[in-house]
Amino acid sequence: MDIYIREINNDFDEICAVKDFLYDQIKKEYGIGPTPEFHYDIEEMEEYYILPERNNFYVAFCGDEIVATAGIRAYDKDYELFRGIYSEDDTASIWRLMVDKEYRRHGLARRLVSEMEEFAKNEGYDRIYLHTHRYLEAAPAFWKSLGYEITVQEDDYDETDHMVKNLY
Repeated sequence: MDIYIREINNDFDEICAVKDFLYDQIKKEYGIGPTPEFHYDIEEMEEYYILPERNNFYVAFCGDEIVATAGIRAYDKDYELFRGIYSEDDTASIWRLMVDKEYRRHGLARRLVSEMEEFAKNEGYDRIYLHTHRYLEAAPAFWKSLGYEITVQEDDYDETDHMVKNLY
């Protein structure tokens, strides 16, 4: 399996292909289509990942086929739980880590996370925040295996686990 990872190009056709991949993965994993409330960053990839210097988006290819994605950006959520703890200056956040089922269990997600962690260190972030969901059976264990710690476990409809990893 010859898979390579690179930063997304600011190219209309490539951005459209990445959006199509993401929405296909979201449909398969969550059973929903594009939902502006949750997927605003996909619709505005340039604004959230491509144009800001301290943000980035990675795409994994097998030949010409997109097989995985991952985005990292300055922490920009306004969760009351984390006010005064995380900021866009010192905290990056991971988004849209999606690996096609046919390409899972081969270390691809780990490679993408490694790329993002290195990027975050180079951009001067102290930590990386993410949230995942307990109903995604492998997700919490995957993140824990990479050194991410659960900071808050919500009993909401999404079974949200908030996680963080200090980079230093």
